[in-house]
Amino acid sequence: MAFAIVKTGGKQYKVAVGEKLKIEKIVPEADGSVIFKEVLLTEDGGKVIVGTPLVTGATVTAKLVGQGRARKVIVFKYHSKARYKKKKGHRQEFTEVEITGIK
Repeated sequence: MAFAIVKTGGKQYKVAVGEKLKIEKIVPEADGSVIFKEVLLTEDGGKVIVGTPLVTGATVTAKLVGQGRARKVIVFKYHSKARYKKKKGHRQEFTEVEITGIK
């Protein structure tokens, strides 16, 4: 089974053909496809290619499945005996993609 490690949104993901994953929100191309050019490692049938830092000529293609926002994360700051309380919420936007090819 072939897989690759790609870098997007400041994070690294191990991907294989047919997988669905949620990544940081990105803007897809007009036809709904996404091309990841920052490939750090590829593996195909025991043949491993490690980039320094990127694998030259390697790309991972994906198609857009959907976009949305994750569940709300509550950030609560509190200092005892100082009457200090702050409550803040955050919902991270994401893009869900399905990997279609590794080259």
